[in-house]
Amino acid sequence: MKVVTIASLLLALATAAIAQSKAPAQATSNPVVSTVRQMEERQSKNLIGAAEEMPADKYSYRPTPPQMSFAHLVMHVTESNNSLCARVAGEQPRELKLTESDSKEMLTKALKDSFAYCEQVLSKADDSTLGQPVELHGGHTGPRAAALIYLAADWADHYSAAAMYLRLNNLLPPSAKKESH
Repeated sequence: MKVVTIASLLLALATAAIAQSKAPAQATSNPVVSTVRQMEERQSKNLIGAAEEMPADKYSYRPTPPQMSFAHLVMHVTESNNSLCARVAGEQPRELKLTESDSKEMLTKALKDSFAYCEQVLSKADDSTLGQPVELHGGHTGPRAAALIYLAADWADHYSAAAMYLRLNNLLPPSAKKESH
């Protein structure tokens, strides 16, 4: 049952990416990894753009007391990228020493570095290894494909939150600007 669920999620991701693409769809030997690479290009631009758009004095902003601060969101995206991309690569995640009180510059640089790491990992990844087991969050084991799906889902979730934080501070999210796609 899980294989069907993962396969249908992968198909949905691929279909969504192809529908968003301006270029005609071309055959590829790695449709899943290629789709996640395309998603990474857009999501890295949006998430890094959101981190840069938020003023440094608003990094402590949280919409309600129980919600994470914007700084924590940037830190969380960075940690998620490093962890999930390490799993895709078959590596152990790097230990990061980030805190919510780190400067905007430090957190934004760490975020950019995490996307650069993911780009490096995705450039070497291929669909032939997606069935291999890897350790996921909480010590659970699953197929490498799960790490890719969680990665793409996390980007969407995290950008949604970042866009909300920006709008609540009367700032326009990167994807809402005229030059965005």
